[in-house]
Amino acid sequence: MPDIHTPSTRPVTPVVLAGGSGTRLWPLSRQTMPKQFQPLMGEISPFQQTLLRVVDRRRFEAPMIVTTEELLPIARNQAHAIGVEPGSIVVEPAGRNTAPAILAAAVSRLREVRDTNLLVLPSDHQLEVGRNFDDSVAQAARLADAGGLFVTFGVVPTAPETGYGYIQRGVPLVATDGYLVEAFIEKPEAAVAEKLLDAGNVYWNSGMFCFPARAMVDQLRILEPAMVAAVEDSVDGGSLDDDVRRLEAAAYGRARATSIDYALMERTDLAAVAPLTAAWSDIGSWDAVWATAADKDAVGNVRLGAAVIQNGANNYVRSDRGLTAVVGLDDVVVVSLDDAVLVADRKQAQAIKPLVDRLRREAEQIVREPATVQRPWGTYCSVDRGPTHQVKHITVAPEGRLSLQYHHHRSEHWTVVSGIAVVTVDERTLILTANESVYIPQGAVHRLENPGTEPLHLIEVQCGSYLGEDDIVRVEDVYGRTVAATAAEGVEALIAE
Repeated sequence: MPDIHTPSTRPVTPVVLAGGSGTRLWPLSRQTMPKQFQPLMGEISPFQQTLLRVVDRRRFEAPMIVTTEELLPIARNQAHAIGVEPGSIVVEPAGRNTAPAILAAAVSRLREVRDTNLLVLPSDHQLEVGRNFDDSVAQAARLADAGGLFVTFGVVPTAPETGYGYIQRGVPLVATDGYLVEAFIEKPEAAVAEKLLDAGNVYWNSGMFCFPARAMVDQLRILEPAMVAAVEDSVDGGSLDDDVRRLEAAAYGRARATSIDYALMERTDLAAVAPLTAAWSDIGSWDAVWATAADKDAVGNVRLGAAVIQNGANNYVRSDRGLTAVVGLDDVVVVSLDDAVLVADRKQAQAIKPLVDRLRREAEQIVREPATVQRPWGTYCSVDRGPTHQVKHITVAPEGRLSLQYHHHRSEHWTVVSGIAVVTVDERTLILTANESVYIPQGAVHRLENPGTEPLHLIEVQCGSYLGEDDIVRVEDVYGRTVAATAAEGVEALIAE
């Protein structure tokens, strides 16, 4: 066995998991803009914070990002905004939990290098950056190199939390602070959590891992041979476009949907735990967001945006539009957005998930998309809507370019508010500035571009019998989105019924 004290000889490749929906933080977190991309604790998102933890190229390879096609533009834009360029991006055709996702990253990386240590990082956690984290990563990499161990990061617990899984440590590893894992413990009841802390030999399960890519694939080939075969087929049968590897959907769909804990960590004899003393939270509820906030006032209130609290303590109030006033309440969460307002007892934050499940059945759109929708070229926000009309505020980023497209069921009228617009309508090309307009007839092939250095703002008025986003037929798209003629055909069939 190599000397456990020597630095890792394999490079460390961060794998940032950026899928998932984060329903417990509704209404801020939505399916198309989940919590990892929302600025929960400051100016940047947890996803961006995760990338910045591994920005030192002396210690880390450029990160791999695992995400979905829908979230790919957001991940790209947010990485670019902080000056971090990913080494590669793996696009899942559908979420299959963490085991297939991590396995796909490992197989993809092994198609490029002989071996590497993978540092698996969820992108939706809050973690104190500093020497404690750096030392834990270095130790985990040494353990991975020394014995081919699969290392999980165990957070030193500070309270008997019932919302986290626990890791019970076993045999200490010689001359290190690491241990073999004795057992993984599911989220316990309060009394059990208190006993675990009293025993003093457990850690919170952080969901972060470090292991050699090849050893992990080989171990899963024994434990989950069908999963490995499916994922390898999906990697080899997928497409590679510059730094983006899209997995082949049919093969990936054969992979068993399960977590890396169940597929590997709880079944292998080579699981180890490296203690992590840095402050950590999975920010899995509004109560956790409140608890980790650094800007509480003297009575424990957190206020974001235009929020006023009178005669109340230990509240979290966020107002993204207009004034929100709270009087005479303690321990509540109030989140006021353009299209939804949540008022909840902070201690019942875990009940938001079943609420979202109910809303998904009754009002799916309010769960799927926020009022302001992100696109590769910018954003749009619906400001008024009726059965046959919709008004949007569209913002196109500098050098942004919408797809060349047409609609079967609606016409559009664009009025520039600020910036410069280059508009294509069939054979015509127009240049519009503030207070100038253009009409796009139903069926006309059109495109909108921003050639300027400032954002382009315009108002779009849609009129027609069907106003859904799936009535977009893309003729050409610079962002690689699928040309969607079949979607419009599906709309035709739906309306015909």
